[in-house]
Amino acid sequence: MCGIVGLFLKDPALQPELGAMTTAMLATMCDRGPDSAGFAVYGAGSPGHVKLTLRGTSGTDFHALAGRLGAVATGDVRVEVRDTHAVLSVPEGDLDAVRTALAQTHPEVHVVSYGKRVEIYKEVGRPDRVAERFGLSSMSGTHAIGHTRMATESAVTTDGAHPFSTGADQCLVHNGSLSNHNLLRRSLQREGIAFETENDTEVAAGYLTLRLRKGARLGEALEGALADLDGFYTFVVGTEGGFGVLRDPIACKPAVMAETDSYVAFGSEFRVLATLPGIAAARVWEPEPARPYFWEHA
Repeated sequence: MCGIVGLFLKDPALQPELGAMTTAMLATMCDRGPDSAGFAVYGAGSPGHVKLTLRGTSGTDFHALAGRLGAVATGDVRVEVRDTHAVLSVPEGDLDAVRTALAQTHPEVHVVSYGKRVEIYKEVGRPDRVAERFGLSSMSGTHAIGHTRMATESAVTTDGAHPFSTGADQCLVHNGSLSNHNLLRRSLQREGIAFETENDTEVAAGYLTLRLRKGARLGEALEGALADLDGFYTFVVGTEGGFGVLRDPIACKPAVMAETDSYVAFGSEFRVLATLPGIAAARVWEPEPARPYFWEHA
């Protein structure tokens, strides 16, 4: 079944409230996906640095790890630990060297996301508890995407939790199922896109990564997905400055959106949006099938 939430802020004054607003939305979707949950937050970046969100185990010593990786960097390597995850900030020019050293010395630690602004956190458990573990309510930023998962076709694991990210500052959550993901996976691998799981959602993320990497705008990449992805799906997508929504031509999965002068919001059900400020005066609608919706910051 699964549940999706998304929030794109137009009003900078709301940015300190992004995490609290997203937490309330995510908690509402517990019954649509009690197995695991995850979220992506687009917060402030640091000039000249890239953030890597890492996922380890409860026993991972991220501070020691950061110290060892700092030996291959030309500048400061900073780390912020949040439960089983940590955000590593490294000089932009050292990204490849740090990732290579991480893979060689700590193969058990996964790179969940990387980019100037995005941070992704996900774990097994009830969505409200996952949000609490990572301190989502205290996070700030311009936009966020969340997902609650009900694992109907695979095991309940953190690897299967959304969002998925296969490119810098890009991520995707998905409600539905793709029928041609294995064929598409092989095609994308030939183009240099790497995958860590067998999840069809990661393939969809990889598809958009490739389109954006080749110069497509977010709207153009979503248009291409309509032609190249088979199955039933609702996607909510994040990029460094953008937020997009796409439903397949049949649109059998539920979706509702709301827009005010201050924000654009997405939920699998209207009750997700009910706690948002000004919702009574918002324009509320069901996104049309096979029509990309996207918003981007200037």
